[in-house]
Amino acid sequence: MIDLKKVEINKHIINDNVFVNETDEVKVENQIIQRGFKYVYIRFHKPKGYQSTLNLKVNDNIHSFFKDFENLAIAGRLDKDSEGLLLLSNNGEFIRNITNPDSNKEKEYLVELDQELDQNFKAKFETGISIKNYVTKPCRCEIIGLQKIKVILTEGKNRQIRKMCKALGYNVLRLQRVRIEEFTLGDLKEGEMEF
Repeated sequence: MIDLKKVEINKHIINDNVFVNETDEVKVENQIIQRGFKYVYIRFHKPKGYQSTLNLKVNDNIHSFFKDFENLAIAGRLDKDSEGLLLLSNNGEFIRNITNPDSNKEKEYLVELDQELDQNFKAKFETGISIKNYVTKPCRCEIIGLQKIKVILTEGKNRQIRKMCKALGYNVLRLQRVRIEEFTLGDLKEGEMEF
């Protein structure tokens, strides 16, 4: 077929044997035999009250926001009571790179607490806190208000910030992830996404 000039890759007639990528569209005798596959990368502002899952069997999932997409995976989680940045993609390598616990990717959060911060809060928070049988890795903490902090973690244990605050006698009123590495929430409103 190549000799008869009946093979096209990405709308170009092929004269020689070539390697084909999964993102290439291949036609033989004007019939598509491989549709070009494109990776999708999405920044999404998860609203509070939704689970960070696309699984339809889980109540309050985020699937309804992404029903027009196939094979998406989520890079990281936010608990149901939290809001903020989620990254989604159909590129498994991208997802693994972001979620690999050994990669020490920075995640930044804005946290509102139920009471004013004491003078030792920052130092305790940054050195690591014992939660059950685990001591959290050191993190960065900046006090940005009487009851507000900015936290930058390089690990992501389940409900980690909430548990760290609880161990110091504080309850989290609002938790919003605003950054994962170089990806920021920006001005996305709850439920909005950007490609």
